Amino acid sequence: MSSRLGVEHLASYRRCVERIRSSWRAFLEARALRLEEARRHRAAEKVAENIVEDLFTKVLDWSLADLNHQVEGADILLTKHGIKYLLIETKRPSALAWHRRAVEKALDQARQYAADQRVRCIAVSDGFMLYAADLVAGGLRDRAFVSLAQQEPPLDLWWLSVHGIYRERPDTQGAELHLLPPSPVEREEREEGVEEAALLHPKYGLPARCFAYVGHAACPATWKLPYRLADGSVDEKRLPKAIQAILSNYRGAKVSGIPEADTPMVLLRLARAAASLGRMPFQTASPATVYRQLQDALEQLGILDKVVG
Repeated sequence: MSSRLGVEHLASYRRCVERIRSSWRAFLEARALRLEEARRHRAAEKVAENIVEDLFTKVLDWSLADLNHQVEGADILLTKHGIKYLLIETKRPSALAWHRRAVEKALDQARQYAADQRVRCIAVSDGFMLYAADLVAGGLRDRAFVSLAQQEPPLDLWWLSVHGIYRERPDTQGAELHLLPPSPVEREEREEGVEEAALLHPKYGLPARCFAYVGHAACPATWKLPYRLADGSVDEKRLPKAIQAILSNYRGAKVSGIPEADTPMVLLRLARAAASLGRMPFQTASPATVYRQLQDALEQLGILDKVVG
């Protein structure tokens, strides 16, 4: 591939390729650990952002000082000597890898930020894939497409390195945008992330991540207790109602269609949301009754420390 692209003679290319090969295994191991956090906490865009930071600073040759966050809306902006080279839009893990509509939406968002800041190269990533393209004549010219789970070191990453990013890629074969074929593990991620691109609850018009209990991500009828707004923020009106729906019949075999075995995790999820608003008794001297009851239930279940901690 290198001879076809005509860059193998560059010392910067050889150094970067050696770095990619030597660091890729450690990157995959660190990525797996970061995704464990995502699985525990249904996560968060920050997990994908951390994976991307590892990619650019530990696999590629950018330094932490080259990374800039939330510059005029952009998640990550890579700069050298004050020059903006690459703008990256990150989405939560598995939000893009298998969802073309979500990828297109993320690209549109990145293009807008790039236009505002006059950056000529953009990328999108969800911690599973990374696609980068140059902005050319109102369109996109492929620069790199990489699966961040592949076992073989992706040498095409050189085009996103410090000395590759400013060069025009003459042959874009293999760099075109496409969806990933899911592995067995990634199929689970896809199932958890399917609501991001398509499914909404028919009554509430919300994706699965807004509900305290999701029996099956592909079946909105199993989504119970909405407690977040579409943008991911806590719905302050619905949160206490969701808590009451559990605690009013807490000792039943099932509560609002939720198996009793899953009740502790549902309460924990709701408690973390309440804590993010500062509503729990350990946070305020005059909590509402529903939050006192919630804390009592968590103490009884022996999981209050998972909120306080």
